[in-house]
Amino acid sequence: MSDDSSHLARASAWMALGTIVSRLTGFIRLGLLVMVIGKSLDADLFDTANTIPNALYILVAGGIFNVVLVPQLVRAMKEHDDGGDAYANRVITLGLIVLTVATAILMIATPWLMHLVFDGSLFTERFDHQHDSARLLMWLCMPQVLFYGAFVLVGQVLNARHRFGPMMWAPIVNNVVACAVLVLYAVLFGTSDAADGFTTAEAWLLGAGSTFAIALQTFVLIPYLRSAGFHYRARFDFRGVGLGHTLRLGWWTLCFIVANQIALIVVYRLGTGATLEGEARGVAAAGATVYSFGFLVSQVPHGVITVSLATAIMPTLSALAAQRDYERFRVELGRTIRIALVIVVPLAVACACLGVHLATVAGIAGALEGNTALIGHTIQAFSVAMVAFTVHYLMLRGFYADEDTRTPFFVQVVIAVVNIVAGVAFAHLVEPSSVAPALALSFGLAYLVGSALSTTLLSRSVGPVIDREMLVFAARLVVASAVAAGVMLGAAAGLESLGLDADRASGGLPIAIIAGGLGLVAYLGAARLLRMDQIGYLIDTLRSRN
Repeated sequence: MSDDSSHLARASAWMALGTIVSRLTGFIRLGLLVMVIGKSLDADLFDTANTIPNALYILVAGGIFNVVLVPQLVRAMKEHDDGGDAYANRVITLGLIVLTVATAILMIATPWLMHLVFDGSLFTERFDHQHDSARLLMWLCMPQVLFYGAFVLVGQVLNARHRFGPMMWAPIVNNVVACAVLVLYAVLFGTSDAADGFTTAEAWLLGAGSTFAIALQTFVLIPYLRSAGFHYRARFDFRGVGLGHTLRLGWWTLCFIVANQIALIVVYRLGTGATLEGEARGVAAAGATVYSFGFLVSQVPHGVITVSLATAIMPTLSALAAQRDYERFRVELGRTIRIALVIVVPLAVACACLGVHLATVAGIAGALEGNTALIGHTIQAFSVAMVAFTVHYLMLRGFYADEDTRTPFFVQVVIAVVNIVAGVAFAHLVEPSSVAPALALSFGLAYLVGSALSTTLLSRSVGPVIDREMLVFAARLVVASAVAAGVMLGAAAGLESLGLDADRASGGLPIAIIAGGLGLVAYLGAARLLRMDQIGYLIDTLRSRN
């Protein structure tokens, strides 16, 4: 194993550990949200108000911060006499100025922004109180734009200095505080699956508490900057230092984000619209909160595996692209893709087979015991997206490492169009109870198209990414995953026949654990027989850390 490969695997393992804990606490947070507030209109109001600031941050600056700055910071560290400190100080100063101004404008514009993200029926007389609750919640959550941006700015400076862990571990603080806020809400106000809006006190606790959690996530990174040898000093001499190059690269990334966020807003409007329609008709609905729960489950493998690998490999890919060493570039990218898929694909298969059983965790307490099937169907529908999104995400890292931000924009436009068209079509073809699974399917379809397109275009730029080794690996992976699926489905059916109730946590969770465990054993056995060495590579690397 090469030193670079060992470093990648060790860094990825450390980040994955932090991300596992982070995703676990994030899952607990959303699970608590569903337990405490339910999955009906009130939950949609808070979930949307708490989600949109992140989307708006990404729209304002997130794309530039996330995918453009690392290559530029790495180059500045190598080329500048001060190790890139002055460049990083200018970037942070400019970023904070932009974020502060943007946050102030967005807070003022909150009443108008609501018309973009919520279905129009929320603004009718029937839902006056719910509308007022949503406006207060969104206003209280909007300062998160500033703190999300500051978090990513500081985190990317750390990443450029190969200090990957803190950015992966810091969200745990956010999740723990957010969980504490929900527990306090349950103690003070009780639990319900209501649709009548929030009192002022309830809204302040949820909104201000969520923003405070994001702020703490940012502040815990500051000591790590100092330990990495970086001391921030505000600098306002922005001209003539190369920031224009960074911003030109970021222009296409900003356009990319605009396309992505337009699709997100449409999805949330469709989700809240389904919930509002269900409330008006007095029927069950699966809207924005159900969609968010399913999406979070689907993103756990992405956050734990794909993001960790992509973050660790990005400096290496950037250096190889700068040297025009595209042969090794393809080797490193291909290895990263195979390592990601060897874990993500069987997890996606497990979600497809056991999604309904996994969803019963949301009914352990609160108002949803025995009423989680809609969440389960949404988790199952997201299984396609889990694989497609992983491939597309890693292909984009290849473009960004090569300083090509233009091509990803056009790919994302295609993805957004497919997602919007399919989402609108599917949502209007089904009942409110099936809207969240329909939106999950449209998301997966969009990223299937996107992953195929991004792979094709990157191969034209750097050479064939999908070679014979990748095709052989894919064939073996399909066989091993099919074996695991058969075992999981058979085990789940057998356990249900023994009397375990798959609709309740007392039965669903044991089924998921037992069937999932047997599926894991079957997958590992099949992978060993098929000589899939990626798993052995990971195990050997983890052993070498101990």
